[in-house]
Amino acid sequence: MHRYLKTGTLILLILAATLSMQVAQSKLDVSSIQLPKGFTIKVFADAKTKHGALLESARFMAFDKHGDLYVSITKSGKIVKVIDTNHDGVADDVQTVVENLNSPQGMVFLDEILLIANQDGVVKVEGLFTTPAEKPTVKVTPFISNLAIGRHTRKSLKLSPDGYLYINVGSSCNVCIEADATRATILRYTLDGKPAGALLTLGRHQQSAIWAYGLRNSQGFAWHPKSGDMYATNDGSDMRSDTKGGKENDELPPEHLNRIEAGKHYGWPYCWGNQVQDPNFVGEKDFCKTTQAPAITFTAHTTPIGITFLDKSTFPQAYENDAIVALHGSWNRKLPAGYKLVRVRFDAQAKPIAVEDFATGWLVGKNPWGRPVDVVVGTDGALYVSDDFANTIYRITHP
Repeated sequence: MHRYLKTGTLILLILAATLSMQVAQSKLDVSSIQLPKGFTIKVFADAKTKHGALLESARFMAFDKHGDLYVSITKSGKIVKVIDTNHDGVADDVQTVVENLNSPQGMVFLDEILLIANQDGVVKVEGLFTTPAEKPTVKVTPFISNLAIGRHTRKSLKLSPDGYLYINVGSSCNVCIEADATRATILRYTLDGKPAGALLTLGRHQQSAIWAYGLRNSQGFAWHPKSGDMYATNDGSDMRSDTKGGKENDELPPEHLNRIEAGKHYGWPYCWGNQVQDPNFVGEKDFCKTTQAPAITFTAHTTPIGITFLDKSTFPQAYENDAIVALHGSWNRKLPAGYKLVRVRFDAQAKPIAVEDFATGWLVGKNPWGRPVDVVVGTDGALYVSDDFANTIYRITHP
């Protein structure tokens, strides 16, 4: 009898927590988001938009040369176009432009060609820009193949200022030694889709694509407009302790923002933070001293994903050297954290020096009603934010 009472109590607690989240979601909307003075956030597109149901689990975003916004929908294997016909800052329609993809996330436009990062490779899409009078003939062909699949399947794709394509490949595990050397890395390719990694391979051996190592899952990366340095967010391991055999510490390890350099190792799975050895997964002696320390850190388990610099935004001049990072939020902390946007301040030498809240309010008590994923500056200078929990695209402006 006692066992059944415990089960019933557990069910009631789960139902109460679910109801609490539903109440929080029903009562809160974008007006509850707090921003610095002078900034405004509005819904650009959501379920109320025509065909807005297509935005379920919206992930990464990219603008084409005409100023139209494209969003990857990993869950349904689609890319959608979010259309603001009259350019009033509110979308009028959402249309599927590519479908039958394999967990797509990152996108890059090369003039009128769209490259999409699936979990197993990159595909090339042609024919998106036919005129209304023409019959659409979208053609999808393989471009980069045989990327590692499995855990941390989502791949991001970005074009660097010097004309290379970068792709993240997350780890296959929480903490382990990878059998596949391409796991927990960032890869680099030419615009022809050829590997262009940090280590030049000579002779009959195939050129490696690996640009940087020891990155458990770096889904977001961008280049500083002044220094040209590449910065990538990175998620730390879960369920770690600061003592051998000790209990989990929710404050370890910190999440990273790393300055990515060719051929460098960033510590995972052996090290975290400022080259600190994980006492429960020890590598070679003094290995952590050889790794690259993070440029700056975020609160543990807040899941930093998207990052964008603000030099092309219409934000105040004080922001033009800085970046916004989306903290998607925790899943296993006793006290949830993240669920917000933070501003990373850079100094006059283009080095990150501080992290501060920029947009908060998606987390109420222990209940999140939204989870920011990606951030991108639009061709109109506004900041666009995707949310795969509220299934919404937000638009932040100043003034």
